[in-house]
Amino acid sequence: MENKSHAMAAGIFVIVVTALLAALALWLTRDRTHYTRYELSSRESVSGLQPQAAVRYKGVAVGKVTDIGFDTVVPGNVLIRIAVNTEAPITPTTFATLGYQGVTGLAHILLDDAAAPLTAPAPGPDGLPRLPLKTSPVAQLAEQGPLILAEVQQATERVNRALSDENQKLLTAAIANIGNAAGQLQQLGQKLEPAVAALPATLQALQKAGTSTAAAAQQVGQTTQRLNAPGGAIEQITEGTQALSRAADNLGGNTLPRMNDAADDVARAARQMGRFAGRVSDNPQSLIYGTGAPQPGPGEPGFTAPSPAH
Repeated sequence: MENKSHAMAAGIFVIVVTALLAALALWLTRDRTHYTRYELSSRESVSGLQPQAAVRYKGVAVGKVTDIGFDTVVPGNVLIRIAVNTEAPITPTTFATLGYQGVTGLAHILLDDAAAPLTAPAPGPDGLPRLPLKTSPVAQLAEQGPLILAEVQQATERVNRALSDENQKLLTAAIANIGNAAGQLQQLGQKLEPAVAALPATLQALQKAGTSTAAAAQQVGQTTQRLNAPGGAIEQITEGTQALSRAADNLGGNTLPRMNDAADDVARAARQMGRFAGRVSDNPQSLIYGTGAPQPGPGEPGFTAPSPAH
């Protein structure tokens, strides 16, 4: 009986110690964090997401996934409930995405902020606030996968057409032509070597010519400065031109009118001399006896009418 009583006491002691250790472990590992619960409604697959999965805000763990089920408000969507530390800076710009860890396929919830406030979805039947859920890059890649594969297939077909037998022959011929052209360029380079060798002398001659041209230009500049200097040739030519202009003005304004008047006087004197010579030619005696009294005209005393001609 004593052995049985000792065994029972030992068993009870072990059970009590185990219970105490379990209670101590629960007490030490209890979560004292205060959480705020949110809901996420996802239309994409949540493969790899499990309850107790981490919730991270910009990479910092701020909560965990508490439940995964179906959304009764939006048929076909998956409803995810999360618990987020009340100290996490959740604002109207905060949104959620599904993140995947490496190649393990394990998913978690990523929280981040947008540049502007977002329209939050209406709360579900439980009254928990819902955060906007954006499509993850993996989901976008999965959606674009068929299009990418189609484009890859088209590119492959184009490459196959480009590498057809006919195009390969054309490519071989083009490479041969390029080789021939390279050989011709090499021959041309060999022919141009003497000209290239003569380039330094040519450049030196051009440099000398440029120096001579610069010197000539400098001399021309000096000559131009001398011509334009005060009292220079250009100024003297200008003054001479102005003097000729004044002389022409004087000639046209004074001398020419006087010469015209003198020419008129000479013309009148010549006409008078002409008339005088005509009278002398008609009556030469007038030089000795004078012109005499003029004969009376009709109606004057002593007028005698000439006899009519027979």
